[in-house]
Amino acid sequence: MANIRIERLNDRIQEELSKIFMLEVKDKDIKFVTITDCEVSSDLSYCKVYYTVLDQTKKESTAKALKDASGFLRGELSKRIDIRHTPELKFLYDESISYGEKIDKIIEDIKDEKEI
Repeated sequence: MANIRIERLNDRIQEELSKIFMLEVKDKDIKFVTITDCEVSSDLSYCKVYYTVLDQTKKESTAKALKDASGFLRGELSKRIDIRHTPELKFLYDESISYGEKIDKIIEDIKDEKEI
């Protein structure tokens, strides 16, 4: 039963953070961040927020900007989500998309070799 609650909270945090980034954030470093997943701890005190950016060259500056804005984002979440304690946000870059692209390229290379 608790797992369902945590899953719902994960989805809600992801949705609300996406809205905040889209509508309220003015910092250009984090304006175009895409939230890919959220994982709230079982005691609801921490939340790992996985993100990606369009421009890979801005990955480090985006990480710093997200760390600096985490207090603002947590405050905005507390206004939007009705829970007793808003979890502390920890932003982690999501490597799964670049990993998927790497796998696709390997498959394409194998496919091209078989055609030759």
